[in-house]
Amino acid sequence: MSFFLDIPTFLSNYHVTQKKGQEGWNVQKEGGKKASAVVSTQKQAEQLAKQFSSNNGGGEVRIHRQNGGPIRDSDTVKPGNDPKSIKDTKH
Repeated sequence: MSFFLDIPTFLSNYHVTQKKGQEGWNVQKEGGKKASAVVSTQKQAEQLAKQFSSNNGGGEVRIHRQNGGPIRDSDTVKPGNDPKSIKDTKH
């Protein structure tokens, strides 16, 4: 007997990163080679990443520490057409 899980493979996951020595913050789609956007603050980058993910069907936004550090937080983003709004109670 086989069971199949209905796991979406189309999620738009984004990372918020800052490379060592870089002043700005990158918003980069998971698996992408270039940043989708570079902004001056981590908060701006996080907001953009959530918007990009929501507009592309939802997914995970992973926020890294400064200077190329490990992931410090991760938020699930619902699709933009979802009637429930995205609420982040941590930030």
